[in-house]
Amino acid sequence: MDRAEFQAIEGYMLQQMADMAHDAQHVYRVFYTALDIAGRETEARRDIVAAAALLHDVGRAAQARDPALCHAQVGAEMAYRFLTRELGWDEGRAGHVRACVLTHRFRSDRPPESLEAKIVFDADKLDVTGAIGVARTLMYGGQVGQGLYRLDQDGRVLTEAETAPSFFREYNFKLRGIAGGLYTRRARELARGRQKAADAFYDALLEEVTGCLERGRPALDGLLRETGDF
Repeated sequence: MDRAEFQAIEGYMLQQMADMAHDAQHVYRVFYTALDIAGRETEARRDIVAAAALLHDVGRAAQARDPALCHAQVGAEMAYRFLTRELGWDEGRAGHVRACVLTHRFRSDRPPESLEAKIVFDADKLDVTGAIGVARTLMYGGQVGQGLYRLDQDGRVLTEAETAPSFFREYNFKLRGIAGGLYTRRARELARGRQKAADAFYDALLEEVTGCLERGRPALDGLLRETGDF
């Protein structure tokens, strides 16, 4: 990949990004992380990794317009068309990028197969680990109207994966176990370093929420008894 190709792919990516939780800065973080991982994998084709990392979320806008669409599937075709029609890449090279984009999604029945696809998958997943992962999860939750937490019928905070959508649910369903699903050694190394920060935030938030509820309810009961409004 030469500088002109990089700038063309970067420009195309920038035209497509509109989602605040999956914005251009997210793409750049995935891109740089993918290059970091690829640098430790001597057999990796870095031109494929670079193109796929830059283009992995170009289908996000289409999915936002129609939630029935899969951004990975739409984006894979967009990436393929752009690379073949605008940059003149051959079908083999562009198809390799298409496969990387298609299989980068976390909730997917299409796991990455090639080394390059695994690198892009890992780089994307690393961006939902650590402090940045917590921040992005909270930002996305706000976008879609998702609360920090939900309570059961007894007023206890729900945190398990099978409960209704919330930050606590998403953390336990997705963020907590990211490291165990990564493919490359470098990605697992980075994830372990980040996990401590994310777990510390989760534990502190849960403690603050539950502490507030546990202290507040008896205070409310006392107030109501004093006023006779119970």
